[in-house]
Amino acid sequence: MKQRTLAIVKPDAVSRNITGKIIAHIEKEGFKIVAMKLVHLTKKQAEGFYAVHKERPFFGELTDFMSRGPCVPMILERDDAILKWRDVMGKTDPKDADAGTIRKLYAESKGENCVHGSDAPETPTSRRTTSSTARRFCRKAREWTRRSSESGRSFCLSRNSRAGTSSAS
Repeated sequence: MKQRTLAIVKPDAVSRNITGKIIAHIEKEGFKIVAMKLVHLTKKQAEGFYAVHKERPFFGELTDFMSRGPCVPMILERDDAILKWRDVMGKTDPKDADAGTIRKLYAESKGENCVHGSDAPETPTSRRTTSSTARRFCRKAREWTRRSSESGRSFCLSRNSRAGTSSAS
């Protein structure tokens, strides 16, 4: 069954100039990139996006990390996208990740592990957030994940567009 999911190339990968390698890996695994945008989250936006982890001991470190530089959120599509994306990413700690996974290949540590992936159909794009940019992106992403793949249209967020707006490509 075709599915869409949210993925993010995190700031550590962007700063190390390996975004292209990760995108190539994603496409090699059969994913269609339906939308993507380079964004720089503020601390408040990162806190809103990761609010589900607010009580966890790593919350501050995570939100500092996600707001320290640009990241690349994207919507991926393929059969069983959520589970497949989890497999392609690998375990959170690159030491425990399987060979050939993105985290095994590119992550430097458990905290700086290159990519984010949603873990269930409810969570890919339903993060509760106080940030208008993240809210707009998540709202648009929810629309993309619900949209029928029958239309044959793909969407790309242009460099000049605001998060959450799209132009057909």
